[in-house]
Formats: sequence, structure tokens, C-alpha cells
Amino acid sequence: MNREILNARRLLCPLPVIRTQNKIKEMRPGAHLEVICTDPGVMQDIPAWCRIHGHTVLETHSGNHEYVILIEVGGQNG
Repeated sequence: MNREILNARRLLCPLPVIRTQNKIKEMRPGAHLEVICTDPGVMQDIPAWCRIHGHTVLETHSGNHEYVILIEVGGQNG
């Protein structure tokens, strides 16, 4: 399975969402993207964006001032 990591540390809204969107456009459906951020707003913003665009949030967790979201790319890359 294809799994990539996106470092969105030290970026503030809306940049983590924009970078996530741009990365997912390059990926195949079924691939996994792990997004690592320091902006706590991503815990709401990225899952909402995923729901709208047909991607699945598989896991979220936070610790040590970082927020991690694991996404499965859906069929609508973007």
C-alpha cells in the first residue's frame, strides 16, 4: 500500500488544508496520506475537507504539540 507523509508543521490555516489538497491530487485512490501539523485547527478543518471531497479520515491523534491525521484517498482526488 502506498503511504506518504506531508509535513505541514508551522503552517497556519488555511495552508495545511491547501497543502493536503495539493498532495492528494498527486495520489491514487486507496493510498494513505499522513499529515503532521502544529496548528490545532486542522483537527476540524482537514476532516471537514475530506468529507466534502470523498476522502476518509482513518485516524487522528495529537501529542507533543503536533496533530496527526491519516487519510485514505478517495476516488475524487481534489
